[in-house]
Amino acid sequence: MNKRLRLTTVKPDHPAAPVAVIAKTGANTPYSQDAFERWVLFLDTLRERADNMIAHERQGMPPLLDFDYELLLDARTFDRPANYALLRITRAGDDCWEDCVDEAKAPVIVIDPRAGHGPGIGGFKHDSEVGMAMHEGHPVYFVIFFPEPVPGQTLADVHHALRDFVSEVVRRHPKTPPVLYGNCQAGWAATLLAADCDGLTGPVVLNGSPLSYWSGEAESSPMRMLGALTGGSWAAHMVADLGDGRFDGAWLAQNFETLQPEKAIWEKYANLFVHADTERERFLDFERWWNGYYTLSREEILGITQNLFIGNRLEQGEMELDAHCTIDLRRISNPIIVFASEGDNITPPQQALGWIARLYPDTDALKAAGQRIVYMTHEHVGHLGIFVSGSVARLQHRAILESLDAVEALAPGLYEMVIDKSSDGPTRKTDDFKLRFEPREVHDLGIVSDDAALAQVAQMSRINEAVYSTFVSPWLRAATSPASADTLRALHPMRWTRTMFSERVNPWMALIKSAADTVRENREPLPDDEPAILAERVLLAQTGAVLGAWRKGRDAWVTQVFGAMYGNFPFATSTTQAGQPTATSKKE
Repeated sequence: MNKRLRLTTVKPDHPAAPVAVIAKTGANTPYSQDAFERWVLFLDTLRERADNMIAHERQGMPPLLDFDYELLLDARTFDRPANYALLRITRAGDDCWEDCVDEAKAPVIVIDPRAGHGPGIGGFKHDSEVGMAMHEGHPVYFVIFFPEPVPGQTLADVHHALRDFVSEVVRRHPKTPPVLYGNCQAGWAATLLAADCDGLTGPVVLNGSPLSYWSGEAESSPMRMLGALTGGSWAAHMVADLGDGRFDGAWLAQNFETLQPEKAIWEKYANLFVHADTERERFLDFERWWNGYYTLSREEILGITQNLFIGNRLEQGEMELDAHCTIDLRRISNPIIVFASEGDNITPPQQALGWIARLYPDTDALKAAGQRIVYMTHEHVGHLGIFVSGSVARLQHRAILESLDAVEALAPGLYEMVIDKSSDGPTRKTDDFKLRFEPREVHDLGIVSDDAALAQVAQMSRINEAVYSTFVSPWLRAATSPASADTLRALHPMRWTRTMFSERVNPWMALIKSAADTVRENREPLPDDEPAILAERVLLAQTGAVLGAWRKGRDAWVTQVFGAMYGNFPFATSTTQAGQPTATSKKE
């Protein structure tokens, strides 16, 4: 007997469209009142952020450290002045230096990056690099910098100031070489200290630090290609000229936010709106640091862009520190620990690790040089999370500090540091995790690079820079004054989009402050499982996804244009740093 198949309609198990759900609630509902109250609290948080930003600037933008400290050396008074200073951390929480420091342990010198923001990212909360180092009993020193550079300050001036800082720490702790902790752009500063003609001993820890600027697939670093399409270093030179010889760090912060607008411009604020009752303090704590924009001198920004980002001269051994010394990374004999993350779109692992294969074509060469390099990668944390995440500080940074003796005891070679709670084979057990050092081969890194395309970019940048310096820069310098530079700084989008919410700038925000005080007194938030709340969060997530899709399309377009101008960089067969042909593949 034949049976007739009947088609039935299956009701989908997903909720109705979020806009429809929210609209159905009507104007006079608990959700409407809750959303209005959260909106008031959201605006009041932006008001407080703006007031904090203005107050911090009027105070001279001191370092935002969650630790007591004393000033030891101020490089502005040196024979070769620079706007850097050395601090000694004197108290962590309720513990003074004498309570928690073991003088027999190696001192740790944390160097924060000068990448647009002020110092403090390595220690602006208790669970941080500084906090973990103090917790482990290490004497801790912190290198800060001031908002304004010394006029005409160069990278060589900064380097010599850092050398004097390290010498002072060595004088205080003569029995144990210091550990240099370089964060992001400060990583190459720490590397210079270990690789210059005098050299320094002691382990070097590089956290999210780019040393290999030409390494990696194109889509892993879209900002590199965008910089190539704008013509190279002349643009930074022009910004510095318009700033009366100073490069405003707000431009670097804006570039960072532009990389992932769905996170920096949408998700951050959406999360604050959704959790307006609980997110306020965490948001304000981070924004105190994020919105403190420091400047670099014209000489510094040109030295960074021409020697590092575009020229890649550090990796190639062509970076001249001064007339008497050229930096050679092969000169480093210190143990090196590299911490990178797959989720880092500022310093992807290829740029953090690519220099290894450039310097040492195979593992035998690395061993012959007597070098020990240990690397560790995180699966998903973003660039800032490497420094500010409490969970990363309590696990990865603590593991690095606890492994220093073990790293120095390793035989020369390349190792991956693996953290787990239970494993087979030789391990070094700590309180709640274990460390393993797995031997690796240089070719295991799989670093991809297209030197030919990026060498063309460097050449184009040199030509554009020469033309700009000869025919345009003198006129801009003559037309610029301190007053015009200050006006341009105040009008930068990264500033006025913040300060517009301050009572000092916008008197209407006083009404928001008053309304927010009333809301907090009578606030009864809706439960998280309220249908309209769930629909709202779906709508916010969908908006973020749309922005993310736009960003991916933008990056794909930049990749295609770059490929058309300089060759099929992201799709052609490229050459690894170790010299082995590798086919690159486009990641989703």
